[in-house]
Amino acid sequence: MGSGTSPMGSAGGGNAAADKEKKGQGETGGPVLEKAQKCCGCRFPLLVALLQLLLGIAVAAVAFLMVTISSSLLARETPHWAGIIMIVVSLVGFILFCITRVPDESASAQFILKLLYFFLCTMGLVISVVVIAFQCYHYVLTNSYSCKEMGEYCSCTLDPEDPIARTFTYSGVTDCSAIVSTLPMYYLLQMVLNLAQAIVCLVGAFLLWKHRYQVFFAGLQTGSPSAQNWQKV
Repeated sequence: MGSGTSPMGSAGGGNAAADKEKKGQGETGGPVLEKAQKCCGCRFPLLVALLQLLLGIAVAAVAFLMVTISSSLLARETPHWAGIIMIVVSLVGFILFCITRVPDESASAQFILKLLYFFLCTMGLVISVVVIAFQCYHYVLTNSYSCKEMGEYCSCTLDPEDPIARTFTYSGVTDCSAIVSTLPMYYLLQMVLNLAQAIVCLVGAFLLWKHRYQVFFAGLQTGSPSAQNWQKV
């Protein structure tokens, strides 16, 4: 009877063991670190980079379709460059995802990649906003056009009754309906795609900042040398 074990003591010992196990996992960067690296069930930045890749391809594809309407369209009207830049940003994100978090040896490379990805996400956000502004301007402009066909090009003006009004000429267009109906649709589609692109870039930069993914291993060793436990700072 005197040698019985108290239930409270047993429960306390179990809790202490569980706390010790959790503490050990946190120090070694086990499940705690793995959970911190995930966003919506996917390890960061896989989901963000995948969305950036798809949106970049979509923006570039729509821009090249716009060029087929008329070769006179300016680069700001066909923002294929914005899509290509976003594809580059996504590739950096995929490289960042593939890098294994190892201590000391690749700390500087990881830090540079994370800093580069943060900078590119910020730049992608700014570029997307600029593209949206240009597309809005041209969308309003083309909706005010009054066009007439002149051989192999289409001549458009804002006020057909004004003899000195500015004239916009689109070469390689045999049907002016492509300018007054199809082109505004592409402008609107570009606005939607670039808005989504800007949101994804903002989310990527925000997650990188909020969850402190820019933190890298400094090579501080805790515990015995044989255990090879490393601590983030």
